[in-house]
Formats: sequence, C-alpha cells, structure tokens
Amino acid sequence: MTFETLGLSEELLRAIGEQGYSRPTPVQEQVIPAILQGSDVMAGSQTGTGKTASFTLPLLHLLSGRPKRREKYSVRALILTPTRELAAQVGKSVSTYGKHLSLKSAVVFGGTNINPQAKILQSGVDILIATPGRLLDLVGQRFVDLSQIEILVLDEADRMLDMGFIHDIKRILNLLPKGRQNLLFSATFSDEIKKLVDGLFRSPKTIEVARRNAPAEGVAQVIYPVDTKKKRALLTHLIVTQKWKQALVFTRTKHGANRLAELLEMDGISTRAFHGNKSQPARLKALADFKNGDIQVLVATDIAARGIDIQELPHVVNYELPNVPEDYVHRIGRTGRAGHEGNAVSLVSIDEHKFLRDIERLLKKEIPRVIEPGYEVDPSIKAVPPQMRGQRTGPRPSWGGGSSQQRDKRAPSRDRRPRFENR
Repeated sequence: MTFETLGLSEELLRAIGEQGYSRPTPVQEQVIPAILQGSDVMAGSQTGTGKTASFTLPLLHLLSGRPKRREKYSVRALILTPTRELAAQVGKSVSTYGKHLSLKSAVVFGGTNINPQAKILQSGVDILIATPGRLLDLVGQRFVDLSQIEILVLDEADRMLDMGFIHDIKRILNLLPKGRQNLLFSATFSDEIKKLVDGLFRSPKTIEVARRNAPAEGVAQVIYPVDTKKKRALLTHLIVTQKWKQALVFTRTKHGANRLAELLEMDGISTRAFHGNKSQPARLKALADFKNGDIQVLVATDIAARGIDIQELPHVVNYELPNVPEDYVHRIGRTGRAGHEGNAVSLVSIDEHKFLRDIERLLKKEIPRVIEPGYEVDPSIKAVPPQMRGQRTGPRPSWGGGSSQQRDKRAPSRDRRPRFENR
C-alpha cells in the first residue's frame, strides 16, 4: 500500500514526499482510512510506529476539505497530550505535513508565559495542541472557546491517566460539543481507559497493530545484574568500552538524574539532566543539544519517556527500573523507532528484582542477563524489599540502601504531578 491509495489530498502527499516517505506503516494503513471515514477510533500500537502521522494526516485532510469557521478564540480540532515535549512534537508534525495547506495551528503548554499563547488564539485556530493544565487555564481566562470542536484527539491517553489528568480530561470533555469525532491513541488499554471512553465514543473502531504492552521488535533488551554502588561505574564502563555515541538514561527521581549527570560529567562524558524541575528553555536546549550530538548522554525521568522522538537513538538505559512495569515499555520505546534497531540496557540491583519480575510478567518473557567481568553482584549483599525501603530496621547497609533509596520510594508520586509539570 502507498500513501496515494489512502485517499489523502495532493497537498498532503506532496508534504509526505518531501519528508522522504513512500509507504505508510501498519498503524497508518489501518488508522488513516478509519478516520477519513468519520469513525471514532481507539488505536493501540507500539511507540515509534508512526502513530502521530496516523492522526495528523487525516485530521489535516478533513479540516482542509471543510468550510472554515474560524472565529475569535475558536478551535476546530483539539489534540490533548500529557507533556510539553510531546505537544511540541505533535505540533511539529502538524506544521510539517500541513505546510501546503492554509490551516492555522497552535501549541500551548505550561512553563511559559500564557499571554503570547492567548494572543495567538485570539483570531481562532484550526488545530490546537495542548496539555490539559494549560488548556484549562486558557479556558478559565476565556482565551479559548471549545464549543466548535469538530475532532478531538487524546494522544498517549494511558500516560495522561498515569500522570493524574483524569479529572482535567473530564472537565475538558464537558466543554466540548457532542457531535464531534473522537480519536484515542494509547500504547496500552487499561480498564481506566475503557471506562473513560464508555459513553464518550460512538461505536468506535478498535485498532491494535501490535500486542499490548509490547516493545518494538527491533529493540534488543538485556539485563546487567549489578550492585547499586557499582551502577555508575558500570554505566561509564559500557559507554566507554562499547563506544556508545548516544544514550538516553532513565532514573526514577529528579535528584537522581541531577546527581548522575554530575557524576558522568566527572567521568568525562558530556551529559545533561532532563526533568520537570528544569525550566522550559533549559529542557529545550538540552534536548536540542542531545539531538544534534553535542552531548553524549541525556539523563531523564519518566516525564521524557513519551516526549523524546529521535529516530536513530541507539541506546536507552534503565539506570533504575521503573516501579510501574508499563513505564519500562514506554522508556525503551525511545529506541528502535521507525524500523531502526535499538538497544535497551537495564542495570538491575538485587533490591529491584520485584520490579524486574513485574516487567517480565508484562512482557511474557525473560530478558537475557549479561554478567560484566569486574561488576559481578556480591553474594553477601541481601536485598531490601521495595515495601521496606525507607524504613530504619537497623544500621544502614554499606551497599548504598540508605537515603537515596528512601527518596526513590517517595519520588514517583512527585514526578507525576501534572499541574506543576505542564502549566
């Protein structure tokens, strides 16, 4: 199948050709025709499979073929995303594919001045890409009118629910007209998502291109068992000896990301930290430097798991395993994108074995283990169960299970506060 057979307009086909694409991905083959037919769609696919283009292309086609009703503060299509980075990524896709169309789009998210965003919206836009918190701020100040929405897109719906946006999403849905087309995209379909769309969608077409919660097939996964106190040394060893050009490294906490970035810099590896406490200009600069190859390693929290799109990113490292197994899939989905091969490396200490078991249960397979000489696990070290972390049951163990582990116990809830992250 080619893009021409999907029924897209000449202007869109021209933009697609300029990007060097000739054939749609499997998710695009199924989703684009369903949207063009006007159906409500629930689509599940692995990250990095061309999902964003699967809804931006038909959305642009539909809006360009309808009479424009651009009024003051009005919006014709709304795309909700969980993070600033993903909003910017979707906005770039809309601009790239819509470059030959006379449609106006805008991207709004928190962490930046609201006034310039309000000014852009004043004359109305065809497509608005927004994070939920900032959108509600704009609605509250009457800088945006959602009463004329024709198409709603919930992108990365599972991540939005994970980050606690459910109440914001429900408030937004209550502001939209009922006769709209609804599109939902999610890497996983949880019971919460099914409950959200129940009564919202009209006989939706459910499209699943790949098995739920499955990473892309081009990602080679490996586990390095290692003591906590040796993780940093092992990571540096792997980067240097295996000559990694680029690596995205995930930690559970913002403090951990800052500390690891400092330590890697001390090891002579150009590194930046990337998380919610960084200002938006700092985050954009770090991401741009990483994409350009000016820095070798980006150390990030899960806030970046859905917002970084680097097609040929060779390595993703779980410096610390996530305590939510689905987040493992989202993290390693940053590599092996768009048909490229990728490598996912996890440095797993003995006290993370419960997290590892949960991940392997989700994947329905065991991840291969590799023992790196010189970094073998000390058999005398005993595990601290996750539920016991942070509890003082005696002297602090010498292997580093003290304050940093206590911070790790509390950190996930802080990293998932949407209002402070996205407004």
